[in-house]
Amino acid sequence: MHTQLAVLGGGPGGYAAAFLAADEGMEVTLIEAESRLGGTCLLRGCIPSKALLHVARVISEVEELGADWGVSYNAPKIDVDKVRERKDKIIATLSGGLKQLAKRRKVTVINARGGLEDAKTLLLSGDHESIPEGGRLTFDKLILATGSTPAMPPSFDIGSPRVLDSTGALELADIPDSILVIGGGYIGLEMGTVYAQLGSKVSVVELMEGLLPGADRDLVKPLERRLKKLFEDRIFLNTKVGSISDVGEAIDVTFEGPGKFGVERFDRVLVSVGRRPSSQGLGLENTGILIDQRGFIQCDEQQRTAEENIFAIGDVAGEPMLAHKATHQAKVAVEVALGKSVEFDKVAIPAVIFTDPEIAWAGLTEEQAKREGREYQAALYPWAASGRAQAIGRTDGLTKWLIDPKTRRVLGCGLVGVGAGELIAEAVLAIEMGCEVRDLTESIHPHPTLSETLMNAGEVFLGTATEIYKPKRSR
Repeated sequence: MHTQLAVLGGGPGGYAAAFLAADEGMEVTLIEAESRLGGTCLLRGCIPSKALLHVARVISEVEELGADWGVSYNAPKIDVDKVRERKDKIIATLSGGLKQLAKRRKVTVINARGGLEDAKTLLLSGDHESIPEGGRLTFDKLILATGSTPAMPPSFDIGSPRVLDSTGALELADIPDSILVIGGGYIGLEMGTVYAQLGSKVSVVELMEGLLPGADRDLVKPLERRLKKLFEDRIFLNTKVGSISDVGEAIDVTFEGPGKFGVERFDRVLVSVGRRPSSQGLGLENTGILIDQRGFIQCDEQQRTAEENIFAIGDVAGEPMLAHKATHQAKVAVEVALGKSVEFDKVAIPAVIFTDPEIAWAGLTEEQAKREGREYQAALYPWAASGRAQAIGRTDGLTKWLIDPKTRRVLGCGLVGVGAGELIAEAVLAIEMGCEVRDLTESIHPHPTLSETLMNAGEVFLGTATEIYKPKRSR
């Protein structure tokens, strides 16, 4: 079997590449090891986690009504089977839609695992009827979109069903009385939020001195304050997990550090220490394709690997490992495969942490600016000055711009607060277009909304903010 374009991996990058290429008239074959399209993001990542976080957020809002507004309800009754069924229904609906879109675009979908025999041939394995006779697929061009998998250190991989990675946590087999989250990154905190709101006693252990290492501390502080309450002050920083062991009905965990020392027992343990690129077992050694020390496939600005006819996109092609980055890299790879002169040269790739409050940022971060010795000025607008934030009882937010003091162009933006993930899109557009801060402040934003805080933070820089006092900045 031969195809003009083969795409290995049916996640957000893979199916986006296959669909665009088909729309452009290419003959496309999409190879996916799972029985359904969607990849990690749809099947066991972004979508199911956000569905569960929605449930957690509604529970939290009801609690806030009782505490702040005098509107009380009985304690929620959690039917975990119903919650799981609803989550699975969302996944099935979206993956079914992708199947129909592939069919309408005449994309050939093969359910198999693929490995490179050489730079022109894929060896396909599996028992699905879609695999061609002989198990070989030759191609003119190939896009590698194999994604990533949860990292599981060998010391934690003890073969116990009580030790979960993010995939296992999202299956929501039950609501344990207690669960330890190893790792204070975004996946662990998102899943910790879900389980805490559903009724589990959640603890978090993090090796570093703060949650979300690498994120702006101004943005992390409001989240950390809220999580301390939600997790009943059981966040252990500067602390290492020495060992874990299955003792039958629970897991014994040994802690080593100033945050916590000794042994404690938990019903479940969620290991959330990052993700690793799925670059092993692809037969890359049979080609000239190179990988770096972390396992990422090396490619240029056009997503080309060392083999001119093979491209790599998404998680397997490097940081940041985000679905929306994969989708845009897919477009670049397809356009280059069609002979167009384009590059992946985005200035601002937004990142969102869907905790409560949400954290989002795009463009230059303050930590990056300091590391690179770049000149900048920060302008912060506290949501306590926002009428909308006051009205909804969520004044724990903050909007922050990084601005070039000479050109007054916006370089980066950070947000923490309810709906930060929705608000960051305006910042992405402003940074990509090279807007000056006055472009933001003179664009009328609707009142009362949280989107105003993006304008207000620009006014803080100029010294013209209405709701807070800051002396006018001289030129």
